[in-house]
Formats: sequence, C-alpha cells, structure tokens
Amino acid sequence: MEVAVLIVLALNCGSSSLKFGLYEAAANRAMAIYQGEAEEIGSASAALPNHEAALGYALDELRKRDLPHAEAVGHRFVHGGPKLTAHTLFDADVMKDLQMAVEYAPLHMPSALAVLKAMERETPRLPQVVCLDTAFHRTMPDVSRTYALPEAVRKLGVQRYGFHGLSLESILDQLESVPERLIAAHLGNGASVTAICNGKSIDTTMGLTPTGGVMMGTRCGDLDPGISVFLLRHGYPSAEQLEDLFDHKSGLLGVSGVSSDVRELENLHADFTLRMFCYQVRKAIAAMTAALGGVDLLVFTGGIGEHADSLRREIVDGLKFLKMEVRVIRSEEDVQIAKNTARLLNPQA
Repeated sequence: MEVAVLIVLALNCGSSSLKFGLYEAAANRAMAIYQGEAEEIGSASAALPNHEAALGYALDELRKRDLPHAEAVGHRFVHGGPKLTAHTLFDADVMKDLQMAVEYAPLHMPSALAVLKAMERETPRLPQVVCLDTAFHRTMPDVSRTYALPEAVRKLGVQRYGFHGLSLESILDQLESVPERLIAAHLGNGASVTAICNGKSIDTTMGLTPTGGVMMGTRCGDLDPGISVFLLRHGYPSAEQLEDLFDHKSGLLGVSGVSSDVRELENLHADFTLRMFCYQVRKAIAAMTAALGGVDLLVFTGGIGEHADSLRREIVDGLKFLKMEVRVIRSEEDVQIAKNTARLLNPQA
C-alpha cells in the first residue's frame, strides 16, 4: 500500500525560542527539507521582540527558498490541561481548552498560543495539529498520577501530567525494538526521568507543571510544600514572586549563583552544583527502576543527556547495582511533530 506523504511545517515553541522545520512526513517517518531556529526572542539584544515576530521571520526564511508549500502545520504544546489528553486537530473548542491550560504552564503556553493564532491568521485554510507533551503520559496508572490531596482539590485538575512526551515518543520510534522496562532521562534546561513499560509511560518525575521533579537549569524541581508556605510569610507574599523564584532563579543557576549552563559550570568547577544534579537524577532513575520492577535499558537524551559525558558517567557510576544497557539517543521532537501531524491527517496510513 502506498504511504500517504504530507509536507508539514513543524513549529516547536520554547519560552524564548522558535524552532521551525519543513518536513516530508508520513505516519512512520519524516525527512527534513529545511530547518531553522529563532533564539533569544524578547531579550534586550534580540531583533525579534516576540514569538509572533519570530513566526514572521520563520515564514520569510521559508519563502526565500524554492521549497514546497506546507500542506499542514504541527505545533508543540507543553500542556493540554485536564481536557486535552491526546494530539488533536485544532479547532475552536481546542483553542478554548488550550487557553484554559495556560495556568498549568504559564512559562511556555502564552508564546505557543501566540504562534498558533498568528499561523491561523496567516493560513486560515491550512489544517493545524496540536501535539502535546503531556499526551504520552496519559497511560500512567492512578497511583502514579494522583496526588495525596482531597477530592475537591483534585477536581481542579491537580494531578501529575508529565512532560517531554514528544521527546519520549521520538526515542521509542528510533529503537529497533522497545524493551519491556525502559527508563528515559531527558536532561536539558528542563529535566525529567520517565519509567516506560512496554512502550507506555507508567511514572515520571515532572508533575502538575514542568517545574516538578529533579532540579533543572533554572527550575527548582520537587520541594517540600511547606517551603511555599514558609516563603509566603518571609518576603515572597505573592504567587508571581514564588513563580519567578521557582521557575527562573532556582535549579543549577540558583545553587551555583552564576549560571544554568552545564558547560559553564564545568569550566568554573562548580562541583557541588553538578554533584547535586547528578545525585538527584541518579535517585530518580532508581525510583523509576522500582516502579518498573527492574530496568532493561536506560536512555539519555536532551542537551545535557546527549553531550555532557562526564555528568552521564557520574550518574551511571552510581547505578552499578543495576544490570542494564545504557544508550544515548538524540531527541527528535520536531520530527515527531511532523510524524504525529501526518498520522492524524492520514489515519489510514
């Protein structure tokens, strides 16, 4: 049977970046035609003041070249909230659900929504697909998904959603065969560790928001809830101040006091900060091993996971009691966006 192929524009929106790529995509493969990125969006030195301007730059870059026209657009969204749990074709109802999900990921969602709205104005007849980082984790069982909070609170949508789903999907798609017990450590500016049983997520470190789990570049990771109460009484009286502290001033940056970049921290010999990061990741891997009842394969991915050899060695050296294969696999989120878009628009393929 001939496999249906689409020309897909994949848009991967970060808090201060926009990756864009044109792909020839089918359900099981995607070949890049052109790729680009706008970085440091909105910074004092940047030429692009916001993500809408970044999209304009991306579309101009594509128009300059003799490239095929996109037949569909795939967007990465960090969070779908309690209502959107799977990748989906965009429409007015989906827009309402995405807008409601902003409060779950205020660092990432507004810019992604701005790009989606601008793309809809630019090409109103082009089908657009919303690809969710939370979708991969919808298979988590109740015991790993549920927080020990009263039902009235849980009904507000307070649960563990999990993130980095597109990255994890791309890892599975690159494996020749998926082992029964797989742990994936996506380590970058955002970091998470996920337990995958027979290709399905059963537990992960990130929770309600992408701030939870292990410490990250500028995010604190898991905290004693009493810390928030304590800080409310000691100089941080607003949600905005706490959000800024936990999302922008903590993690590697907060502990080191100098940088969130592992390469800089290695050059500066910020030993304690890096040891603390490795310790937390190692502990999370051990916890996910318990969730799986053992581990067959540990995969490192993300910027740190793929490139920081010394940190990877330190993490693995502390896990010698586990019998497992260790691999490094490149995260291909944008390729996965293209493939997911093709799958949704050509379900027969």
